[in-house]
Amino acid sequence: MDILSDILHVAGLRRRLLDLHALTPEAALRFPCDRSFGLHTVTRGRAFVHAPNLDEPIELQAGDLVLMARGCVHLLSLDRQPPRQSTTVPIARFAGDDQTPVPDSGPTQVISAAYQLWHDPLHPFLRGLPAWFVLRAGSLPQLSALPLTIGLLDRELSDQDLGAASVTHGLLDALFAFALREIAQREQQDTPGWHQAIADRQIRQVITLMHGNLAHGWTLEELGQQVGLSRSALAERFRGALGDTPLNHLRTLRMQKAVQLLSETRQTLEQIAQAVGYQDAFGFSKVFKRTTGQSPRQFREQDTLDKQMPYRLQEA
Repeated sequence: MDILSDILHVAGLRRRLLDLHALTPEAALRFPCDRSFGLHTVTRGRAFVHAPNLDEPIELQAGDLVLMARGCVHLLSLDRQPPRQSTTVPIARFAGDDQTPVPDSGPTQVISAAYQLWHDPLHPFLRGLPAWFVLRAGSLPQLSALPLTIGLLDRELSDQDLGAASVTHGLLDALFAFALREIAQREQQDTPGWHQAIADRQIRQVITLMHGNLAHGWTLEELGQQVGLSRSALAERFRGALGDTPLNHLRTLRMQKAVQLLSETRQTLEQIAQAVGYQDAFGFSKVFKRTTGQSPRQFREQDTLDKQMPYRLQEA
């Protein structure tokens, strides 16, 4: 099982390519949604990212990429000084839709995307991502995956040839996944986190078992038996690697899956409870409310209202 793909799928990832922006000195671009990750890569010129949680602007040169964690509302401009005026970036359509292209005339050109994870709780891997992660063009081999993907994406958006929308979707997913890989590989290795859990073969097996069958009534003893560890050894190793207990982590995964099913299906509470490892809707509802602060019914009603909000992305 590809654990990262499953994490993103269950989390309800939605993305929008915000087209090819030709920045001008007159106005900055404002990215306002506090439930979205953001990604910018400069293909021409130079740009600056401004945000309240930055001590100084992030300068981006051609070939650089910056990924912002969820909630990092920010401005993108040509100037090092914070701009006086900004234009809110709307939720744009994918390239290839009936949309007037941005004129290719600006001194700086940026490919921007929003990756939205609307619901909580977030998976520990996503929750632990750094607020700002910058990859410099000179820090990667020229023929490595990220520079090649940026180049292909730039060409598809500029040419708008046959099949550009389909190709763009795939390249956008690849760019995001490659950036997440780079973050995971460069994380601090001396603190508990996702990198340590995945690096430990037996702990990774346990996590894979959980992801693969959330409906199963896993116990600490059974998980340990599956990977050749005693109950106590598994508990100690798991906490040391991930900073959480196996059963707490399993509960988080189950609640994330429940959120997805409540939002994306019309399954009954009984069906959802069984799908995430609970024998009845009552027990499931108690845990769900303790985790999210809402009953499953309240969550579903609120989610229906949220889907009408202008910044809520609906299509993956």
